[in-house]
Amino acid sequence: MVIGSEPGGGSSDSSGGWSVARGLVVKTLVLIGGALVLKRLTKSTTRWDHARLVSRSISGEKFSKDQAARDPDHYFNIRMVTCPAAEMVDGSKVLYFEQAFWRTPQKPFRQRFYMVKPCSKELKCDVELSSYAIRDAEEYKNFCDRSKDQRPLPEEVIGDIAEHLTTIHLRRCERAKRCLYEGSTAPGSFPNLWNGAAYCTSELSILKNNEIHAWDRGYDGDGNQVWGPKEGPYEFKPAPASSTNDMFSSLNFPIQQSLEKRIEGSFVLQE
Repeated sequence: MVIGSEPGGGSSDSSGGWSVARGLVVKTLVLIGGALVLKRLTKSTTRWDHARLVSRSISGEKFSKDQAARDPDHYFNIRMVTCPAAEMVDGSKVLYFEQAFWRTPQKPFRQRFYMVKPCSKELKCDVELSSYAIRDAEEYKNFCDRSKDQRPLPEEVIGDIAEHLTTIHLRRCERAKRCLYEGSTAPGSFPNLWNGAAYCTSELSILKNNEIHAWDRGYDGDGNQVWGPKEGPYEFKPAPASSTNDMFSSLNFPIQQSLEKRIEGSFVLQE
């Protein structure tokens, strides 16, 4: 007698069992796949994501040309250029920053290092943007316009970071606003002696189109403004993309558009 040859024997039961098993395997795989997709779609934006986006957004060549044309009595056409210069051991980005009148870009009147990193947990902000003096500023003139082999090396940059000047604590903007991030220095917290000032304040907004609104002002001991625009912040708009392509060709910044969408769609921060 052949086992399982009778009607209703083991062969039929075995076939039915395999069908049920295959169905369970397929359902399990679908559930696992769906969970992975959901996890990816709902992945929280980390503090370092915020720091990278701020670094990318403030970098590049920007001008206040439109604002100067609109209100020439109160604003100049200033060229602002910022680019990566080094990275600290903790991952903080060091950027070189300079401003010059658009007719004389080779003669910057303001030079700084920016250090960009996530805010610490105890602070109610997303990104910390600190400015520092440069030990030998003359050596860094037009740093961003030079070819890579003509720039100071990253280790030299780190060694040339001088005194701390200001720190702006940036928060992500609410969805209804035009900006991505905005923030300011703490009132009266940073001394400044230029033009009779006792201290200075800085406000910064980063818009979704990479436009930067910066408002730096100095005040004397009585709270009177002694330098900086009174009517509102300088508005720096990006130069055409073609003029900054070479500046960032070798950088490892994340693709901004996708990261920007993640940040706008996520309201949970993680380490």
